Parts: sequence; structure tokens; C-alpha cells
Amino acid sequence: MSLAMEPPMTVTERDPRWRSVVNRDAAADGAFVYAVRTTGVYCRPSCGVRTAKPKNVSFYASPGEAEAAGYRACRRCNPKGSSLAELRAATVADACRLIEKSEAPPKLDELAARAGLSPFHFHRQFKAVTGLTPKAYGVAHRAKRMRAELADARNSVTQAIYGAGFNSGSRFYEKSNEVLGMTARAFKDGGKDAEIEFAVGACSLGAILVARSERGVCAISLGDDPNALARDLQDRFPKAQIVGGDPNFEKLVAEVVGYVEAPQIGFHLPLDVRGTAFQQRVWRALQDIPFGKTASYAEIAKRIGEPKAVRAVAQACGANRLAVAIPCHRVVRNDGAISGYRWGVERKRALLDKESPA
Repeated sequence: MSLAMEPPMTVTERDPRWRSVVNRDAAADGAFVYAVRTTGVYCRPSCGVRTAKPKNVSFYASPGEAEAAGYRACRRCNPKGSSLAELRAATVADACRLIEKSEAPPKLDELAARAGLSPFHFHRQFKAVTGLTPKAYGVAHRAKRMRAELADARNSVTQAIYGAGFNSGSRFYEKSNEVLGMTARAFKDGGKDAEIEFAVGACSLGAILVARSERGVCAISLGDDPNALARDLQDRFPKAQIVGGDPNFEKLVAEVVGYVEAPQIGFHLPLDVRGTAFQQRVWRALQDIPFGKTASYAEIAKRIGEPKAVRAVAQACGANRLAVAIPCHRVVRNDGAISGYRWGVERKRALLDKESPA
């Protein structure tokens, strides 16, 4: 019995750029264009047109080179201008600026009308770009303003509420736990009257501290010195009531340790995530990186619609206080090198080794 032989790969199929075309990889847009001899058209790698036969495809470094060879631009993906993804990111960025400068949160219908979209499509696009709904983005931005207002010793709580853009005290107090994770007075007093449970355990990466507020796990820290981890937690909320966890809390610590040792099981505990709107967008993008995969800082910046904010993405990764739960260890440099981890590069390498295929 004879076995059927697979046809040899064409020159195009051996070209690494072909894989980007097949996958419609938006990250490759701008790096090159491809032209199809049978249609006389050239496209972006991410173009949604039907995939051409490899034998009919040629690659060019720029639209100018493709046009010099006699091809015309695709009307669907507009390879000479802004891509649909870039236009979408610009639309959402405009909405973000409006949300940030408005005294009262703009209504969804108002934001959608400004973007020239239906509320449904605008809502979907906004979340796809930022990782947050327009409402959640507004809450996160006002939380940032509220923290800054409360940090100013000259401001009373009432002055801080109005300074952060809340048009009534009652509306803020309805949202205080969502915005700050505690009451405004407790936040201004360094966490006074707030209770945070914690415990320190051991794992293959050294000491591990797990802390939980009323909202969920608020800290997962790694280090060599358990006492240093506890001091760091206390420094974050110097007047909070930091208490040792009971036996039930020890079970939660065991779950976190179990995830560190076997990350393929997934992390399913509720989290208390506090950060600026931008940080939350980055952290949500990190949570979307699949187990066993990595992404570069530049790729994360593109995913959140801020391709020029690579340094800010790196800073957001460094501000993450929830080790492994928000997997900033899966973010690497453009060349794949491992660098920049709050809890040490060697721990980052060890976590990636645990997730790499055997």
C-alpha cells in the first residue's frame, strides 16, 4: 500500500510572513503588505478577504513598493491609511478623554452618538479595546481622582468627594466600596477600621504572603523574608487592622500555593483589584494571556489600543501586587528575553518554566 505524499511547500509558504497572512495577524500590519496577482490588489496581513493561493502571492515592504509593481490598494483593509483596529482605538481613546474630563459620567447613548455608532456596538468596541465597560472605566478614573483628593491633607472627605467629580455625597457613598475598597474616611486614615486578613506560607519560590479584604484577595507577594512581606502589606495601609488568618483562611493560602505549583489548574478566587483605569486595562489584558504562552510589552500595548504606551505597560506590570493571579510573569521583552519582575527575575523564569510544555 502506498502512502500519499504531501505536496512540497511553495516559496511563499516557506516565508514566515505567509503565516501572518493566514492568521490575519494584526500585529504584522505595517511590517509588510502582500499582493495577489489574480486580483491586482495588495492588502494588510490582517485583511479579512478570502485567503489567496500561495502561488499567487507576493510580499512587499511598503504600499509604495506594491504600487510600483502595478498593484492597487484594497478597499476593504485600506493598507495606505489607518486600519480598522487603529480607527477603533482612536474612537475609544476619544471617548476615554471625554469620560476623564467630564464632571458627571457621560451616558452611553451620548458616547455612542459622538462615535457615530449604536450604543450596542460602541459598548462592545469600547470593552474590546480597553478591557472595561465605559461605566467601569469611569469608575476607575474617578477612583484615581478620589485617591488623589483624599491624599491631600487640606481636603475634608466632603471636599474630596466633590473634587473627584461626584455631584452628591450620597452617590459617592453608594459606590465607596467599589471605588476605594473601603469607606472614604477609612482610606483617608490609611485604612483605619478596615480589616485585612493575611497569612504567610511557603512554596517552591520561597515565602508567599496572601492577604484578603472584604472584596477578595488583595495581595499575593513572593520573597525570601516573610517578615519583609508582612511589613510591606502594613505599609500599604498603615492604620488598617491587619489580622492573622484563621484555619479557613489557611485553606485559601493553600489554594494559592497550589496554583503556584500547578498553574494549569487555573486561578478561580475572587480578587480585590485596585488601580488606575490604565492599570486595570493592562491587568485585564494580562489575564487574557493563555497558560503556557507569553506576550511582549509592545503586544500588550497594542491589545489595549495604546501602541505607543509600551513603557507605561511595563510600569503597570511593575505595579501589580497580585503575583500569579494577574500573570505579569507572562510578559517578556520583544526579543523574548525575561526581565522586569517585581518579585525577582529568577522567580519569573521559574514560573514560566512551570508553564512551558514538557
